[in-house]
Amino acid sequence: MEEKKLGRRERKKIASRKAILAAAKQEFVRQGYKETSIADIMERADLGVGTFYNYFSSKEEILMSLLMGIMGEVTEHLAAMKEAGRSALDRLTVGCQDTARLLDENRFVLALFLSVGERGGAPHGKTEKGAPAAGRAPGFKDLFLAIIEEGQAAGELRGDVPAPLIAETLHGLFQSAAFSHLGLPFRENFEGKLKLLLDGVRQG
Repeated sequence: MEEKKLGRRERKKIASRKAILAAAKQEFVRQGYKETSIADIMERADLGVGTFYNYFSSKEEILMSLLMGIMGEVTEHLAAMKEAGRSALDRLTVGCQDTARLLDENRFVLALFLSVGERGGAPHGKTEKGAPAAGRAPGFKDLFLAIIEEGQAAGELRGDVPAPLIAETLHGLFQSAAFSHLGLPFRENFEGKLKLLLDGVRQG
């Protein structure tokens, strides 16, 4: 609705940016982040290579934008659950499951997600998977931390374990599942560990 209120030029800019993001996602899935070039992305988007820099400064920025899109999807779902009166424990469970599902469907952002787990982001550089670390982290851990604190205040979660410790452990489950040698699919591995953790912090 909001886009309809914009002028033709603004709508074209929004459409071009969306096309670049969609093309990047397709290419990252097809050949991996490291192997995908800006030229590959722009060819799929049917736009000139020079146009890329009108919207993004690097592949790294595209990857961060895609990760932020995942966070936005999770955040919207959690907000709807809260509006519907769902408990903090339910929201924490579903939020983690949603995040694992979206990471599994978009594996090219997983290394970035893991590298920027701390507030304020990880140092610039390369992760061992070849994807770049970004200067600022999307606030997944902060999102979970806020729900944990609500759950403790409501008596749903144990209050004798510091909320930041629980949030850090939750984030660590994604890394554990990603690098596990058990042979289980990522989501099955993660959800099994998530159940163990939440059973441990559930009050009473």
